[in-house]
Amino acid sequence: MSVNSVYIFGTCLIDIFYPKAGLDAISLLELSGFDVIFPQSQTCCGQPPYNSGYNEQAVDIAQKTIHIFSQQKLPLIVPSASCAGMIKFHYPSLFKKGSDDYIRATELAQRTYELVDFLAEKLPYDKQVESSSCKVSLHESCCSQFEMKVSSAWKHALSKLVNVEVCLPILREECCGFGGTFSVKSEAISAAMTSDKCRHLLAPNPDYIISGDSGCLMNIGTHLRHQNLKNKMTNDKCLHLASFIAQRFGIAHES
Repeated sequence: MSVNSVYIFGTCLIDIFYPKAGLDAISLLELSGFDVIFPQSQTCCGQPPYNSGYNEQAVDIAQKTIHIFSQQKLPLIVPSASCAGMIKFHYPSLFKKGSDDYIRATELAQRTYELVDFLAEKLPYDKQVESSSCKVSLHESCCSQFEMKVSSAWKHALSKLVNVEVCLPILREECCGFGGTFSVKSEAISAAMTSDKCRHLLAPNPDYIISGDSGCLMNIGTHLRHQNLKNKMTNDKCLHLASFIAQRFGIAHES
């Protein structure tokens, strides 16, 4: 184990829908000098049952996750503000204060970081290989703004990329409509919110729409595809922030 070793938490959506983003996150960590440990036994962070009121199931998942990532006292890096927030802020709330589980959850919370927040000051920006002009619309997820408070780190990292113009949509603080189980339980409201968000993100005619949360990307990208709005972008993908940054360093994985 290197003194610069870190754990990475893959997240369900990255595992199933955005594996490239997970690989790109690992590449960025390695580029910054870290040895990355990915425990194969990791699963969901437990947020879906937690948000739906199934605390018993959430506790079970939390206990397993805490055990997996406590074999070594390493930073836990999460390429999702939402999942990072679950581990950092909600895991301790699942257990009685002072209990062994609470102490372990609190200890893990203290070494849990969102990916770009962790890397924003560590990336070797002088090693960029892609310098073509590019315009991006940045979607700052709710969790990045209000829970993990890492959206400023997202913007800082992007500001260090050569020839990248970052556009922030009007009403940037408003939710994209995903909200995890909210999009299922309140489908019509969610769809209206997503439509508004997509219109605002497309307004500056960006080359990419990017975000650090896969749930938001899945929601926004699917809406654009179904509404045939994607052709308003000069490139054809909504990208995870890790993948976009990796592109600029020439280390992004192929789809």
